[in-house]
Amino acid sequence: GKSKLKAGQPLKRSKVSTKKGVVSPSTEGPRKRSEVDELVDGCLTASSPVRFLKPKEKLREGEREKMGLISKANEQAKENLRKKNEFCSPFIMGTPGMDVMSLGLVDADKIPKYELTVEDGRRLAKDYSRVLMRKHRARQAAETNLLRLMKEAIAELPEDLRAAALVPDLAPFPVNRFMATLTPPIQGYIDKVNEAARRSAARGKLR
Repeated sequence: GKSKLKAGQPLKRSKVSTKKGVVSPSTEGPRKRSEVDELVDGCLTASSPVRFLKPKEKLREGEREKMGLISKANEQAKENLRKKNEFCSPFIMGTPGMDVMSLGLVDADKIPKYELTVEDGRRLAKDYSRVLMRKHRARQAAETNLLRLMKEAIAELPEDLRAAALVPDLAPFPVNRFMATLTPPIQGYIDKVNEAARRSAARGKLR
């Protein structure tokens, strides 16, 4: 057990021994760079979107390409141009390989192309939002009116029929029911999608 201290005895201060010598360097790694530093470095070292070449440099680049020598800057410029062309191409909606253009139901060349500025895009987005809001409010009012009429019709039924009418119908919808769309469905689209899905599943099993 602990020894009891006598009255009037001075307390002794404990000493912690330390080793003298060269202090070992910290084993921790370098400090992680912040996102702001990485963003600044990315902005300072970013390449220009359009590569400017003088006429002599263009001729020299053409001669180098004929010899099979392509500089990294020229290759990066071609890659940027390819990405720009991909952005201008029609946007694929749906699973790749099962969309309407890949299945041959819609010709990509017949899709109208629109060149809009940022202001035109915002204006059209606001107009489209107003149209959707008007449709939503009209649908909401129609559903409210239908519910009111249904409740009034159930209230006029006899007691035995009223009890049966208040029981909700929980019969499930068909499993292969296609989702509702704002545009009419394309004839034969769902059949081609199912056929493409079966072929994809068969290829996956062969692998």
